[in-house]
Amino acid sequence: MSAPEALLAVMPAASHALWLVPLLPLLAAALIAIRLLLRPGGDAAEPLTAGIATASLLAALLLLFTLDLLAIGSALPVRQEFGDWLRIGAVPVRLSFVADAYSLPMATLVTLIGWIALRFSATYLHREIGFHRFFFGMTLFLGGMLLIVLSRNAVLAFVGWELAGVSSWLLIAYAWERPLATGNALFVFLTNRVGDAGFMLGIGLAVWSVGTVEWSGLGGDGGLARVTARLLSIGFVLAALVKSAQLPFTPWIGRALEGPTPSSAIFYGSLMVHAGIYLLCRLQGLLAQVPDLMLLLAVVGLLTAAYGSLCALVQSDVKSALIFSTVTQVGLMFFCCGLGLFWLAACHAGLHAAWRAYQFLLAPAYMHLVRRPAAPAPRWLSARRWWYTAALQRFWIEALGNTLLARPTLALGRDVRALDERFIDPLVGEPLVERSAEGDTADELIRGHGLAGRALFRFADRMQRLESSLLLSGDGSMKTTVERAAHYADAVESLLEQPRYLMLMVMATLVVIL
Repeated sequence: MSAPEALLAVMPAASHALWLVPLLPLLAAALIAIRLLLRPGGDAAEPLTAGIATASLLAALLLLFTLDLLAIGSALPVRQEFGDWLRIGAVPVRLSFVADAYSLPMATLVTLIGWIALRFSATYLHREIGFHRFFFGMTLFLGGMLLIVLSRNAVLAFVGWELAGVSSWLLIAYAWERPLATGNALFVFLTNRVGDAGFMLGIGLAVWSVGTVEWSGLGGDGGLARVTARLLSIGFVLAALVKSAQLPFTPWIGRALEGPTPSSAIFYGSLMVHAGIYLLCRLQGLLAQVPDLMLLLAVVGLLTAAYGSLCALVQSDVKSALIFSTVTQVGLMFFCCGLGLFWLAACHAGLHAAWRAYQFLLAPAYMHLVRRPAAPAPRWLSARRWWYTAALQRFWIEALGNTLLARPTLALGRDVRALDERFIDPLVGEPLVERSAEGDTADELIRGHGLAGRALFRFADRMQRLESSLLLSGDGSMKTTVERAAHYADAVESLLEQPRYLMLMVMATLVVIL
């Protein structure tokens, strides 16, 4: 059999293996996680980890190239379905995948850029302490992105959405021993949870109002009631705005640069930042029924493009300048979506992703290639001191996001910790922790931060009264039972705090989800 005949024989079989494309990088992530648990050490362990990651992406890429050849012969769309995964009420959620004019080019681009970035990273991160953690996070992210792109329904796409979010959080905090890295990772994580809530709202409203979570059914036949279409669109539009760093959620993307350069190239320069555009293209039939929401997309896109371009002009390092240039281009894509030019936004996203990935991967070499200082801000901007200061401070939106998101969450965490130390630990017989902070004493009352803190304090006070009335005034049997259960819980908690057991719990959770 000749080579062309062999290719023709393989191509139909490839159309039935679409499900392997997202599965291969997820399997690679699982294998790398097992190696992490076994604690490989030394330079000799690096080639196998990098080989597992790059081989999985190469296999997925070859499979997608085969499907691309099928597409040239007008054999699209390719649909695959493996029965019901779960049910939300009476609505079935199927394990279904699709390769059509939107998903197939995007999946090919994701896999190609991912494979190139992994090959680059094998040398760039040589002898780094977190080498294996990095490749685990990258393969997990690429598997999540391919799930977003190839899923035929919103629920399966949401699984990929979450995998991409978790892996980005892991790699922003790659240098976890640095407080700046963990703080930036927390800020990015909290901001993206807003978008995740919008995605879940959209899924819930789709089940309630449309009776399906399939992308093809969400747009309906154009006959949805205006209120239903608007409510259904708002959740998904919110998810797209946050994931693509549009105003007012833009500040998180600047903090996300804390991770290694290859992850910045993949996540925020070329792939994940365009996930919102892909989501809007998938829902264009639904969005077309809500003209006022389309107008909002156009306005937000233009404002974000102006914001990104002004901030990019005053940046002094190459990665920050590139990331704000990315924000500008993605804002223009949202503007196109608002005008109904979804095909133009999709083409723009593909071209921009390829070019920006190249620029980010080249960024470490810029300091050697360019031997002159960064160009100053344009004269027309520096002459307007107020605009220059605002652009330099990124229009103070980051400080606002920190006030509204990060600080309340950290305060809530401190309140929960204080509740645990002041009331729960004495309940199980643990000694009270003495703190030597200035102005604080060990027996000082907990001061709640805001409404949530005061509510926790009231709850703790009532639990203390319950302890006094029931546990300490009886025959002691209930107190003994509670103490025994608490000691078992402490033992389990101490095990889960160890990295290998924590990794096992993460992998078990992923297995249950998938």
